[in-house]
Amino acid sequence: MLDKLEHGHIHIAVFGRVSVGKSSLLNALLGKTAFSVSVLHGETKHSHIENWEEYADSGLFLIDTPGINEVDGTARETLAHEVAERADLILFVVDSDLTDVEFKALQTVAAGHRPTLLVVNKADRYTETEQRELRAVLRTRTQGLITPENIVFTSAQASQQTVIRVDEHGNETESVRSRPVAILNLKTRLWDILEAEGKTLAALNASLFAGNLSNEIGKRVLEVKRELGAKTIRLYCIAKGVAVALNPIPVADLVAAAAIDAGMVVHLSRLYGLPMSKSEAGELISTIVGQMIVLIGVTWAINLASSALKLGTGGLSTVLTATTQGAIAWYSTLVVGRVAEKWLANGKSWGEAGPKLTVQQILDSLDRDSVVAEARNEILSYMRKTIKS
Repeated sequence: MLDKLEHGHIHIAVFGRVSVGKSSLLNALLGKTAFSVSVLHGETKHSHIENWEEYADSGLFLIDTPGINEVDGTARETLAHEVAERADLILFVVDSDLTDVEFKALQTVAAGHRPTLLVVNKADRYTETEQRELRAVLRTRTQGLITPENIVFTSAQASQQTVIRVDEHGNETESVRSRPVAILNLKTRLWDILEAEGKTLAALNASLFAGNLSNEIGKRVLEVKRELGAKTIRLYCIAKGVAVALNPIPVADLVAAAAIDAGMVVHLSRLYGLPMSKSEAGELISTIVGQMIVLIGVTWAINLASSALKLGTGGLSTVLTATTQGAIAWYSTLVVGRVAEKWLANGKSWGEAGPKLTVQQILDSLDRDSVVAEARNEILSYMRKTIKS
């Protein structure tokens, strides 16, 4: 992209489904056979670029792309979309009214905000009346996507047409006439666009490309942070669940649990590049826990009850009670971690949702019973290993 800007190059890409004549159209523009044309379905396998020397400063390049509906051609379709996103001007080629696949692809291309021409190739197959009718249909269907002046009819390949004449006596005479290549309308429209916008097309596209690239990088960075965040939260869930289960002193384990949650939030804040102090983390946790108590107060009552039961039971029942309390502590830390992560990912903001709705959304996304069951099994396994050792 930087090389394009430095040399003032403009890229024009053809886009469309298989066998509408994209390669033939480019060859007709070039005035020579540079792009592969074959009777085989979907001949173009990769993008191909050629310099269009007819342009004044030879800084114009034509790019062929694979067909968007190629069978088992997901990778090729992706490639075609990528080429279209990087091109400065798009020739969306069809040979009839738009199919559903074509219309969806046209919407995708138009969303890229590049100048786009809808080129109806093989127009020689239609009579003048049929062409007018087809143009009217396409204008209606592409309203808001393609301006009327950017709907252009072409015939990229010369063809032979059989003509049958019948005289007054009913006798038929058969002859053949040639239908020449007809791309002057397309060339004229391209020159008009290049004369008016040529100097700004590449710069505009570079700006769009940079913006899209920045967005993609941002999304990927956020995905990585979320992956690491999930691992971090799980580690703290294990630490808190085991600590609460092994602590024989009731209520005191809740204080230790709060410290673990604060450490987790501080850890997550560093991961998201928004460092927090322990006091700030404590304030955030208080807000989250406050909403949790409102939404699932019964859980916290069970947590306190199981803490009190620790001193009144012994043996296996103590172990089961401890693992249950540890599992609930695990669950609470998971909720706190998920909510804190969402708050951090939103730039230390609750957004329009607010804390209550955010906590509710996290609670709804978790299957509490399955989370607690998994936590109990892991804590119980750890405790058994500890007792044996």
